[in-house]
Amino acid sequence: MAVPKKRMSRSQTGQRRAHDALKLTAAVESCPDCGASKLRHRVCGECGSYRGRKIFADNDVVAAE
Repeated sequence: MAVPKKRMSRSQTGQRRAHDALKLTAAVESCPDCGASKLRHRVCGECGSYRGRKIFADNDVVAAE
């Protein structure tokens, strides 16, 4: 198993992790029912619908994470 010979500096670690941030541009779309932005393949946080069906009642909608 490969083991690094030297410790990686904080700046090198940060440079490597610079591209690890989530980019939600491709995964965000608007809800066809209410027009709010939501993640693909997820229940809308505003109206509680998914693929034209009402999943949650209006008072049961849980805030998006």
